[in-house]
Amino acid sequence: MTKQTIPKIRFEEFDDEWGNNTINNISERFDNLRIPITASDRVEGKTPYYGANGIQGFVEGYTHDGEFILIAEDGANDLKNYPIQYVNGKIWANNHVHVLSGNKNKINNLFFKNCLRTVNFKKYLVGGSRYKLNSDILMKMSITFPSLPEQQAIGSLFNTLDNLLTSYKDNLSHYQSFKATMLSKMFPRDGQTTPEIRLEGFEGEWGMKVFSEIIDRVSESSDSETLPKIEFEDIISGQGRLNKDVSKKFDKRKGTLFKSGYILYGKLRPYLNNWLLPKFEGVALGDFWVFNPKNNDSNYIFYLIQSQKYQKVANDTTGTKMPRSDWKIVSSTKFQIPSILEQQAIGAFFANLDDIITSYQDKIDSLESLKKKLLKDMFI
Repeated sequence: MTKQTIPKIRFEEFDDEWGNNTINNISERFDNLRIPITASDRVEGKTPYYGANGIQGFVEGYTHDGEFILIAEDGANDLKNYPIQYVNGKIWANNHVHVLSGNKNKINNLFFKNCLRTVNFKKYLVGGSRYKLNSDILMKMSITFPSLPEQQAIGSLFNTLDNLLTSYKDNLSHYQSFKATMLSKMFPRDGQTTPEIRLEGFEGEWGMKVFSEIIDRVSESSDSETLPKIEFEDIISGQGRLNKDVSKKFDKRKGTLFKSGYILYGKLRPYLNNWLLPKFEGVALGDFWVFNPKNNDSNYIFYLIQSQKYQKVANDTTGTKMPRSDWKIVSSTKFQIPSILEQQAIGAFFANLDDIITSYQDKIDSLESLKKKLLKDMFI
């Protein structure tokens, strides 16, 4: 078989064949400068302290200053996506990470980092319970690479993708944190009759009702093969964003019939936060409670069950090995409930937040998928 000398996808201005060489001949290793510090001996500062899997904290001082590629030596937490970091500036590296820097006249470090991400490091590791990438093995590895201008173009492209991913992930984290804060402040705490933060235009105290007064727990069963079926695990894998098309499971088991606007709540291991507000009709299989919000706003009830008070009650469970929410406790717990108009406003507020969160998650998923494809097709 003829060895591939050009990638499947490349910038149109480049057409020459790629060459190859060992890492030892195109880079230098700076492991001799590494200094491990135990957590108790670290002096807090501004310098990132790197271990096998990335930043472990921030300290005073530094061991390296410049442009480097960090590769886990031992203790990698993911052997399929082997930990590789690009750094530029002052860092402190411990003895669980190799420190390399490409020779400027041979290899571009941004290209070098992404080229290494295409390597199956697992076959180079030694050891039993704690795999290790020996320095001799690392430096003798061979990689294939193009001219420096093409390296720089590829490195710049992936750097742009990485910066976009970082931006999207930061925004996602911000909105998730904001949602958590508002869930704690827009529902009254125990002993209070109004929330700490309230939408403009609403006033007066909220009423008190037990949970079983504001929802019907649905028990109607169905084994219909014409309806999509939702497994308990589907919500985890779907991150609460399942739709009619991706959730079809045609089998003969009976489950609980739900309609659009009903709420699915995973009573098994409630700490996993398995809940879904479906926009379609289907059958819930497994450890779900199915709630019909009666004469209350579906969105409001959906976010009520995500609030701190409900979660505290739901996590007061029965069972030890496989904890599950206790319906007697949940159904008899009293919650403060506002007017239907305020419910609708609160539900719409959180639904909008979830739309933003979903949008950023979708952008991250799409970009990571694109990056995975390009890593496969732009390298040899």
